[in-house]
Amino acid sequence: MFRNFIIYKPAGFLSQFIANTRKNKNKFLGELGDFPEETMAIGRLDANSEGLLFLTTEGKVSQLIRSNKFEKEYYAQVDGEITDEAIDQLQNGIEISVNKEKYITQPCVARKIDAPEHLHLAFFKIRGEHHGPTSWVSITLREGKFRQVRKMTAAAGFATLRLVRFRIGNETLLDMKNGEVKEVELFDI
Repeated sequence: MFRNFIIYKPAGFLSQFIANTRKNKNKFLGELGDFPEETMAIGRLDANSEGLLFLTTEGKVSQLIRSNKFEKEYYAQVDGEITDEAIDQLQNGIEISVNKEKYITQPCVARKIDAPEHLHLAFFKIRGEHHGPTSWVSITLREGKFRQVRKMTAAAGFATLRLVRFRIGNETLLDMKNGEVKEVELFDI
């Protein structure tokens, strides 16, 4: 029988799934719960990013969720007050580098948002206030290139300081705490 989990991946953990082992100083998803040996992460979030991640023991589910059939919504805290011009660039496609090649991102939904206080974000200081203001943007994609959201905001002139994947399909981080794992029958996607 296949098993599925949703997890609120904390910053500092690798999306690699190495259960109950510690080969070096890195933290792995297996440290956050007691998972079957064949459990795999669906998609990735880099070590500095946090947010929603699906885990499964079923390879077909992994392929489906990684496809462009499901939206992935990210909240990015960026350096500076994001402008309407930058939002337009993000929405209409922006040039980034993928595998050392120029790539124009697909059109997406992007909007400025208030700080996501409705989430249980782990507190950590991004930087001192003397470095200037920050702002938050929501970016909803159907594609997923390596470090895409970070590359997109940087190309628009606003470096990402903190990145949270808030939603995949219909599943969100609402009512989840940082590091929390829930076993689910099927993903609500």
